[in-house]
Order: sequence, then structure tokens, then C-alpha cells
Amino acid sequence: MAPALSMDSNSWDVISFAVDKGHGVKGLADLGLHTLPKQYIQPPEEQIINSTIVTDDSIPVIDLSNWNDPNVAEQICNAAEKWGFFQIVNHGIPIEVLENVKEATRRFFALPAEEKNKHSKDSSPSNNVRYGTSFTPKAEKALEWKDFLSLFYVSADEAAALWPSACRNETLDFMKKSQFVIRKLLEALMKGLNVKEIDETKESLLMGSKRININYYPKCPEPELTVGVGRHSDVSTLTILLQDDIGGLYVKKLDTDAWVHVPPIDGAIVINVGDALQILSNGRYKSVEHRVIANGRRNRISVPIFVNPRPRDIIGPLPELLESGEKPIYKQVLYSDYVKHFFRKAHDGKETVDFAKI
Repeated sequence: MAPALSMDSNSWDVISFAVDKGHGVKGLADLGLHTLPKQYIQPPEEQIINSTIVTDDSIPVIDLSNWNDPNVAEQICNAAEKWGFFQIVNHGIPIEVLENVKEATRRFFALPAEEKNKHSKDSSPSNNVRYGTSFTPKAEKALEWKDFLSLFYVSADEAAALWPSACRNETLDFMKKSQFVIRKLLEALMKGLNVKEIDETKESLLMGSKRININYYPKCPEPELTVGVGRHSDVSTLTILLQDDIGGLYVKKLDTDAWVHVPPIDGAIVINVGDALQILSNGRYKSVEHRVIANGRRNRISVPIFVNPRPRDIIGPLPELLESGEKPIYKQVLYSDYVKHFFRKAHDGKETVDFAKI
């Protein structure tokens, strides 16, 4: 039974309510709490108010209306090298597909806790479908103010059988309609490394598996004390992110301690380099730290597609780069081992990619 609204939010078992019983932070927010439970209070160094925010700089915005323009490929490669993040417009993914998956995200998280909890770690019939809250609650000293549903794509048949009906068709459609853009982006990035084509082996390494998450960041009573997502870089090759109009995604500018906001642009998609691509490119393309702040005014949602190697693939600097005389910065790593290392600990900036360094 949920605690009374008048109770001190620290006097009842928040972990049991939010994590074990599946109410998540949405359940906490729905209680109308006026103070943040202590379990979510981040150390001062992780709070956004203690960060350097840059307002006179922004990540690149790239117009993809003409893929044949050589300047487009050049802009993509430059952004991947100098920022690790960029936004794309006129990408060809229909606006209705984007709006439908945002609406499906809201619909799923509006379900009762017992319905969502059918997909939790303890209840889901498959590790490929996982509802949860925060990132890795058992490893975190302070929890993150976010709920999520993570869907690893194996086949259309498995998705039809196991993905929640509240969001299944819309998430699958977003993945399908994004496929062309993903491939074109990777082709441009490979040409920037003098890799002439994406053959079958390269296709596996670059885009052999996909995971789509739907994320929900409820309105927070004391947003300055917590985070929606802590500092991290993604383990993907590329991440394709749809965000709503609320804002709150911040990117760490390379070689500085400054953070830059990624402003919502109507119809745009945010693209970022993941650790796998940094390793495959031998450090040319950069996966950078990013995080999401909590919001005290409105609920926020986002929908990332993580484009990854297959779990059984070995990632390391591409042979073409080493054949040209580059010295490898990273060792050869089984991708599933890399991912396990990422998920067994709390968010910790760029520590995971250091795990792959020689």
C-alpha cells in the first residue's frame, strides 16, 4: 500500500515501493511528494547547479535533405570527431512516426504499476524485455530519477509475442523507419575512415543488433538535487535519440569540463557516437559524456535506438586503420563482455571505454 501523502518521504521504504514493487519514480511523483527522497539525492559534484554550463555554443545541426552533397558527409564526420553528438533534420523519418512513438511512450508509463511490473527483471519471460527504474539500483549510491522500458530486438515474431502491446507497433515502426538513416550515417562515417564499403562483416560489427528504450522522467519535487541520468557514454555504435520538447539533455564538451545543452528542435533526431564506434575508429570518432537533468515543471520522455555490434562480435580498431600504419589504442574485446562491464556498475562517465584501452 502506498504511503500517505503527508508522511515524510524518508520514513518509508522508498526502494521497495519504487524498485521492488515496480511503481518507479512515476509512482513517487504521483504521490505528490514535496521533498525528494534521500535515496535520490546525488553527491554535490553530480548536481547540475555545481557544473559549468556553456550557453554560447551548441552541437552541430546537419540537414540531410541532400545525401549526395559531399558537404553532408564531411559535416557528419567532423561532428563525430569534434563533438560526438549532432542533430539531424530533414532526415526522412515521417513526423507521424515520431509523434506516434512519443504517444506510445506516454501510454505505456500511464499503465498501472502491476501491468508495467510484468516486464520487470523478476517477472519478464525474457531478458530482451525489461522494465525498470534508475540504471542499476543495487550498484548505485544515489538513484536516478527515471523509469524505462528496454526492448532488445531479436525478430518480429519475438517482438509480437513479448513486447508490450501499449507500445509495440510504434517502437517497431520507429526502428524500421530509422534503418535507412542509420545505414547512410554509418556509410558516411566509414568513408571518413577510408573504409570503402560496409560488407557483411562490417554490417555485423556496426549494426548487428539493436535495442530501443522508452524513457520517462516524471516531474521532480527538488530537481536540482538529483539527475534524470548520470554522466555516461553509450556502449553503442550509434545512438539515435528522439526527445520531446522539454529539454534537459546535456553533453560534455570535448577537452573541457563544460556542459552544453542539446536544445529540442521540432522534428529533429539527436545522433551520438557510442563507445563501440570510438573503439572501432581507434579513437577518431568520440563517444562523449552526457547526462539528463531532472525537471521540476513537466514530465519528460525520450526514445533512443541503440545500434550495436552483435553480442558475440569482437570489437577493436578496424583492420583498415591498422593496415595503414596506425598504432592501436584499444585491445580486441568481446562485445558482450564490454556491455556486461557497463551494466554491472553505476554510471561513471567514461570509465567503461578505458576498460578497452591497451
